[in-house]
Amino acid sequence: MTQDSQSFTPERPLRVAVVGSGPSGIYSAESLIKQAEVPVEVDIFDRLPTPYGLVRYGVAPDHLTIKSVTKAFEKTLNDDRVRFLGNVEFGRDLSREQLLEHYDAVIYAVGASSDRRLGIPGEDLTGSLSATEFVAWYNGHPDAATRDLDLSGVTGVVVIGVGNVALDVSRILAKTADELHTSDIAGHALDVLRGSGVKDVYVMGRRGPVQAKFTTKELREFGELEAANVALRPEEMQVSEAEEAAITDNVVKKNLEVLRGFGELERRDVPRTVHFRFLVSPTEILGDEQGRVRAIRIEKNRLTESGGAEGTGEYEEIPVQLVLRSVGYRGVPLPGVPFDEKAGTIANEGGRVTGGQGEYTAGWIKRGPSGVIGTNRKCAADTVALLLEDVNSGTLAPRAGSREALDTHLAAHPVYTFEDWQVLDQHEQSSGSAAGRPRAKVVRLEEMLGHRRG
Repeated sequence: MTQDSQSFTPERPLRVAVVGSGPSGIYSAESLIKQAEVPVEVDIFDRLPTPYGLVRYGVAPDHLTIKSVTKAFEKTLNDDRVRFLGNVEFGRDLSREQLLEHYDAVIYAVGASSDRRLGIPGEDLTGSLSATEFVAWYNGHPDAATRDLDLSGVTGVVVIGVGNVALDVSRILAKTADELHTSDIAGHALDVLRGSGVKDVYVMGRRGPVQAKFTTKELREFGELEAANVALRPEEMQVSEAEEAAITDNVVKKNLEVLRGFGELERRDVPRTVHFRFLVSPTEILGDEQGRVRAIRIEKNRLTESGGAEGTGEYEEIPVQLVLRSVGYRGVPLPGVPFDEKAGTIANEGGRVTGGQGEYTAGWIKRGPSGVIGTNRKCAADTVALLLEDVNSGTLAPRAGSREALDTHLAAHPVYTFEDWQVLDQHEQSSGSAAGRPRAKVVRLEEMLGHRRG
């Protein structure tokens, strides 16, 4: 321990506020309590009563193995040096100035909660929405749980994008209710999907299969669907010898193998088909007289020498009633915190907030929406290393405020603790078990707040 870091003692530990309780936020807390340079106290704030962020509300409900990472998160949140303060919204219940008064350092780890738009006519028609909104709906996010979605009259769906989120929403639409029953999908979504009339799901990418961004494990799952075939167009799957010889990424090679294997699968007499379409771009979403989606117009593309896509002037119209765009996430500015509009991230230099004093950032809001859940662990550790570097250099020194003063400010607010969450967690698991499911999610904020310790 350096001379400067000795300014923080067990009696007056380094106090850090973490805004956001998703993977990057909890990994930041984990890194702080695992280091031995300086004593710490960490308060993790989230606007929702529930922790885990993307793991609870972003990971596909049928990917329960991925969600098991919450067991490690629980260990961090159970540590005596860490507090979870849920149902506390930055900018509404707490300001930037208040955090900087009562904490020696603040780490912003709020993810990227918005989405990028297509910028084509018809994008705002009824039945056109982002994959982000659809994922939030079927995962039971309180902001989206009351969305009125009716799939009984929907026979065709287009999912624009070829990343893992696009695969997730396409797979959920293609699965039967029986397949989804063993997942932790929200009950209201399971009911709607049980009455779904969807027959065709189109997954579209503007470039070829070599440029697709999904991972092989997620792609293979389409060959295991009980009630859906997979269809491809040979002309959209063509890869030149030179292009194939230049592939160095093993994931891309395996993806090509899986896609080509789909082309060899025997067609079954099942109600649904997932169509993988490459080298096509949406140019317009067409509506009916009531302002609802009735079709999508696409232009066929060819690859340029630089690997980009250019239109051929050949168009196609596909009858669909639902369009889901999955073309990337984007960060949302936090009140008063420097923001890089072009990048869609908090303005930062390696994790230090630009122009800030004792302010840091981690995760997607730091680097953009890239990587998987585990990627955030190193990202958070790198940010914490910078924070400790500033402690040791004397740049970061104790501030005058206190946890007690902050608690007094929040005394009249219904703060939701980790112990409260454990009560809700047990309720959801018990309710799910009674119905033969892993969990029955509570999706309304008022009901969540009704389940608490004591």
